[in-house]
Amino acid sequence: MTATSTAAPLGAVDSAERPPVAPRRRRRRHNTGTNIIAGIVSLIWVFPVYWMLNTSFKPLGDVSNLTPQFLPKHPTFQNYVTAVTKTDFLINLRNSVIVVLGTLILAIGLAFFASAALSRFRFKSRRPILVAILAVQMLPAAALLIPQFLVFNRLGLLGSYLGLILAYVAATLPFSIWVMRGFFVAIPKEMEEAAQVDGAKTWTILWKIWFPLVAPGVISTSIFAFIAAWNDYLTAYVFMKDQSMYTLPLWLASFSVPNQATNYAAQMAASVLFSLPVVIFFLLIQRKLVSGMSAGAVKG
Repeated sequence: MTATSTAAPLGAVDSAERPPVAPRRRRRRHNTGTNIIAGIVSLIWVFPVYWMLNTSFKPLGDVSNLTPQFLPKHPTFQNYVTAVTKTDFLINLRNSVIVVLGTLILAIGLAFFASAALSRFRFKSRRPILVAILAVQMLPAAALLIPQFLVFNRLGLLGSYLGLILAYVAATLPFSIWVMRGFFVAIPKEMEEAAQVDGAKTWTILWKIWFPLVAPGVISTSIFAFIAAWNDYLTAYVFMKDQSMYTLPLWLASFSVPNQATNYAAQMAASVLFSLPVVIFFLLIQRKLVSGMSAGAVKG
C-alpha cells in the first residue's frame, strides 16, 4: 500500500507563508502622516528664523513695505554694518564673553564636585541637600531676583562682572547638579572598587574614571549654562548700572527706543549676530556630546 499524500495545495502554502499586507500599509500610512505633521511643525518653527534672516538683508524701505517679500529684491549687508559700527557691539560682546566664560567655569566645576559628592559619598545631610536643590530649581527666577539684588548690593557686587557671574551660577547650578548626578549614579560601583584595589586614590578615581564617564553630562550642562547666561536680559539689566558693562541682550534691546523710529532691518541683523554664537557653540558641542555618550561606557 502506498501512503496517502497529506501535502497541502501549492496555493494554500503560498498564501500561508505570505506576510499580511494590511499591517504594512497601516505602518506606511502612519509613518507618512507622522512625517507630514513633523514637517508642518518644523516649517512653523523655522519660519521666524527664516524671516529674521530675510529681513536682515532687506533695505529699510523694503522692510516697511506692506506687501511681504519672501526674498529680498535688493539684498544688502548695510544692516550688519549699521548694527556693528553704530553701536557698542564690540564692547557688549566682550562683556558677554567674559560673563559667559566665567559662568561656565564656575557652574560646571561646582556642579561636577557637588554631584560627585551627592552620588558617590554617603553622609547624613545628603538627602536634605538634594531636596533643597530640587526646591530651589522649582522656584521662578523672577522671585529670586529682588533678594539677590539686596544681597549683592550689600556685598558691593552690583555693576561688576563677578556679581553677574555669581547670579548666573546660582541660576544654573541646581539644574547642572541634577543632570550630572544622573551620570554619576549610572557608573557601576565595581569600577571604583577595582581602582581602589589597584591602589588608586580618590583624586585619581575622580579624574581617570569618573570624569571620562561623566563627560556627556558635563557637555550637556555646559550647553544649558551657556544658553542661560548668553540669552539673559532681566538679570543683566537689573545688576548692571553702567552702559559700558551691558551684555549683548541689552545691546539688542537698545534698537527699540521709546518715542523713536525703530530700524527693524538693523535690529534683525543684530538678532542674527546675537544668535550665531549659540548656534555655533551647540553645533560644535553636539558632536562631542554624541561621541561621548557612545564612548563613555568604555572609557576608563
